[in-house]
Amino acid sequence: MRWPMASARATTKSPSCSAMKALCAHSSTPSFANFPDMPLPLARYRYTFRMNQPLQLPQYAGSLLRGQFGAALRRASCLTGQPRCEPCPVRGHCPYPAIFEAPAPAQHALQRFSHIPNPYVIEPPPFGTAYIPQGHPLTFNLVLIGRALEHLPLINRALQNAFAQGIGSQRARGTLQQIDLQHPDPAGPAQWRPIWQAGAPAIAPHNAASAQALVAAPYPAQTRRIALRFTTPLRLQHQGQPVRPHALTPRKFIADLLRRISLLAEFHGGQADAVGNVHELVALADTLQHRRNLRWQDWSRYSSRQKQEMILGGAIGTWTFSGELTALLPWLHLGQWLHVGKNATLGLGAYQLLPLDAAF
Repeated sequence: MRWPMASARATTKSPSCSAMKALCAHSSTPSFANFPDMPLPLARYRYTFRMNQPLQLPQYAGSLLRGQFGAALRRASCLTGQPRCEPCPVRGHCPYPAIFEAPAPAQHALQRFSHIPNPYVIEPPPFGTAYIPQGHPLTFNLVLIGRALEHLPLINRALQNAFAQGIGSQRARGTLQQIDLQHPDPAGPAQWRPIWQAGAPAIAPHNAASAQALVAAPYPAQTRRIALRFTTPLRLQHQGQPVRPHALTPRKFIADLLRRISLLAEFHGGQADAVGNVHELVALADTLQHRRNLRWQDWSRYSSRQKQEMILGGAIGTWTFSGELTALLPWLHLGQWLHVGKNATLGLGAYQLLPLDAAF
């Protein structure tokens, strides 16, 4: 699928064609009946480690946790001891690159890819969580998508090994105490239930949710105004440059979100063209009114590959959309699990979707 241009500039298009009218049509009761069949499995797990030593965290721990996870996953997966994955003869069958360094296809029927998104998202403690005392818990979430769920036992072992060997500059050690699974509840807030506790021989059997099931959560009938509350910086890019808050548009946001969902579904779920009516949805986003209450937040992380500190930033705050939202709501709802924008695997681009009753 050729993706529509996701310009950062606002436009003044209005829906006029019959296809757009059909897309915007909705009943008097909340329904996502027109959401395409997308059995893509995904699950959000909450890990709780008891720190056996005090842990000093960076300003944002997503990069630290991702790095420790990746290194431990490679150690647990590698059979050949090759220093690099690219020339390895078993790369195509190894879980490490499939999860952590998903290779872009050499050929694709519709377009070329420099990279594709990895099938996981780490959701670290909130910004500013700087210190975990000895004996206290460190809690973070891990979202697994598509075929990555098949490797959950290996992923759990890798995380336990990482904490057993010590994380951070102090090599602080921790012990896994509990794993919880988030169970979406269409009638109310999502619920957590334990699937493993210290001393248990194995993870309890459980089912991941499908994208189809996740978007079944009801919204008020004919919702015409929503707020996106960004809890971690949103890093969208246009022509290789970060898009600052004043230049963000609903079109750019929706186009990037749909692209991420589509690539995850195709390359990690075997579901090509999962979104379907991309151009109509992006055109619909162009018609929305919006109000930004966003600010730019910089943060730094150390890149082990580049051997230097990197200053990153993104938009944080609240962004309000109003207009014909029915066709967009399921995708916006799904994005709460998948995140959006650059560095999503670190937990960036996290938001909460809040339906609003007041007039725009």
